[in-house]
Amino acid sequence: MNLRSQALQALLLQEPAAKVAAVRAIGHALPVGAQQILAEPPGIPGRPASLRFVPPQDVPKRSVKSAQGRAALLHSLAHIEFNAINLALDVVWRYPGLPDAFYAGWLQVAVEEALHFELLNEYLATLGLQYGDLPVHDGLWEMAERTRSDLLARLALVPRTLEARGLDACPIVRRKLDEAGDARAVAIIDIILRDEVGHVALGNYWYRQLCREQSLSDFDTYGVLARQYRAPRLRGPFNRPARLKAGFTEAEIDELERLDAMFRNGRQV
Repeated sequence: MNLRSQALQALLLQEPAAKVAAVRAIGHALPVGAQQILAEPPGIPGRPASLRFVPPQDVPKRSVKSAQGRAALLHSLAHIEFNAINLALDVVWRYPGLPDAFYAGWLQVAVEEALHFELLNEYLATLGLQYGDLPVHDGLWEMAERTRSDLLARLALVPRTLEARGLDACPIVRRKLDEAGDARAVAIIDIILRDEVGHVALGNYWYRQLCREQSLSDFDTYGVLARQYRAPRLRGPFNRPARLKAGFTEAEIDELERLDAMFRNGRQV
């Protein structure tokens, strides 16, 4: 048993508490097994069988001024964090032949995402809900499926695109929860944003490292991959300070804002 095979076993677990415990139990001192080719078993990703998937527009949205509305929002966030655990574990087991630091970094991401999920799920219980009680959408994992055979695309379009959207969304969500007087939820959002900056930074680092190894322009290649794998259009406002901390360049953020402005004005890119 090595670190990567343990990550795969944790990924297959369906029950949230068992998955969180398995992530924390993965032996950091074990051999990584970087060169091992692991066969893909059925059952990826492991998640509760009771989850009900609907299109994104059908996920319930309610005012956070009510406890019911805050519970719906926090349930959506818990689903994002549960997906994020699975995404980090999937990167660890799926892609062989990388430096040990690559696997150690993404395992630490899985540990932190497990904490985020646990905090949200524990708070949900005080609001009369548990993870799986409300319908969810599957956008994050759908992108993982599209990029399963292309690590460069996975890094470009999951941490650098979908997870980076969290950097933009967290201040907006935090403000709404603060205005609703929910100090506990605000504290959880602060933890999530703090850690997500590092997660996106890790994606940026390894994306650029692979681009250098393949003699590719990281700026130009991103646009190619976004079109090839049908990445969603990113909408502003963009959290420039957090994105800069996470390793995005001023030019990259300027380009996001330029494209967003073009779409808002009804122009095609």
